[in-house]
Amino acid sequence: MTNWVGRTAAEIAAAVREKQVTPREVVAEHLARIERLDGRIGAFRVVRAEAALREADEVGARGDLADLPLAGVPVAVKDNVPVGGETCRNGSAATPDTPVERDHVTVARLRAAGAVVVGLTHVPELCIFATTDGVHGTSRNPWDTSRSAGGSSGGSAAAVAAGMVPIALGTDGMGSLRIPAANCGLVAIKPGHGVVPAGLGGNDWFGMTENGPFATTVADARLMLSVLADREDGMEPEAAATRRIAVSLRSPLPGVTPGKPYASAVREAAGLLIKAGHQVRRADPPYPKTLGVTALAHWTAGASVDAQALDPRLLTRRTRVHAAIGRRVAGRVGTGADREALRRRLKPFFDEYDVLLTPALARRSPRVAPWHERGWLRNIAANSTYAPMTPPWNLTGWPAMVVPLGTLPSGAPCAVQLVGRPGSEAVLLEVAGQLERQRPWERVAPLG
Repeated sequence: MTNWVGRTAAEIAAAVREKQVTPREVVAEHLARIERLDGRIGAFRVVRAEAALREADEVGARGDLADLPLAGVPVAVKDNVPVGGETCRNGSAATPDTPVERDHVTVARLRAAGAVVVGLTHVPELCIFATTDGVHGTSRNPWDTSRSAGGSSGGSAAAVAAGMVPIALGTDGMGSLRIPAANCGLVAIKPGHGVVPAGLGGNDWFGMTENGPFATTVADARLMLSVLADREDGMEPEAAATRRIAVSLRSPLPGVTPGKPYASAVREAAGLLIKAGHQVRRADPPYPKTLGVTALAHWTAGASVDAQALDPRLLTRRTRVHAAIGRRVAGRVGTGADREALRRRLKPFFDEYDVLLTPALARRSPRVAPWHERGWLRNIAANSTYAPMTPPWNLTGWPAMVVPLGTLPSGAPCAVQLVGRPGSEAVLLEVAGQLERQRPWERVAPLG
């Protein structure tokens, strides 16, 4: 009997299309793994066992089964993205405990492509912080369960890394796809603004938040992104080419230096890309000295909009403080002037280089703890010192992705970040695929 757990989405979909296996069989195997492992990992807030099996049968009966790119593929959805008939709690006790009426457009596209939603995954309250813990549960890194999976899409990342689903939907407002992907040894891409429909919360954190995929391979990330973006070209580059790649170890946040494992991963990636024939050189983007202040203003202001309609008595203290600070700066953030100034400053750098290679993180994620019960400053310090590399690319709205490369002393995965100019998603995926071929990684954590 073939085991479909641990197989890629592309492999599963091909087998379902060729009727080597039914969607129900695939979904049932993954549901069994969720039941066996999720008590240790904490990826899911809701597991849709009965509904998923029913929907798997519906996929199997579709007349267009042979044409579905994600035929029978189990998928997890982050719990800030509406799934019809389910509650959308966004990690909070303050959000309505009533089912939403319809799927978000990204969920609808996944289902139209043949995917089966098996559950909704944990997030920190209002998806603000880079550790996933709160009143609904805590998500652990399957490679090192003493550590947080990261955030805010930590539950989705943990589900994929533990082999409970082959792909998952996450969102990224300040790094919320890339941070947990880097922790959990996954491929994740934050598309550029407008490539995939957003439509999350009050105003997508002033346009910074994007929906995107988690996967264990670059091919699966490309496949899922093409479905989310409703692109028939499969997100393939027009032709393989020599790329101009800048390598930078500089943190956008002054005073925070990436640790040795992450710096070593970047140097190794640079060497691999030279072997692949690219023009690679050291060059630092001209980050402004005020970038940290700009990022903090946008981070807090975005959260303040999402918190407006909620009962503050039901929000955690760190969220209330975060939102209160954001309300004071929301007017300035709303003009978009700071983001446009940053784009103008960085554009000449990306006119010269096709891809920027950086560390994905500065250090490994914090230990699992009730961070939602701790003070705001303590959370900000923990988040900023371990994950300073991602926010600039939400501010610009340009595509950025994370791929595993190397390992930490604990044996957990390490990772690098690739950034490109607007419209370069296919280029980033191409370069990531070259790293994958030269330095393949383990796809699923060895949980038994």
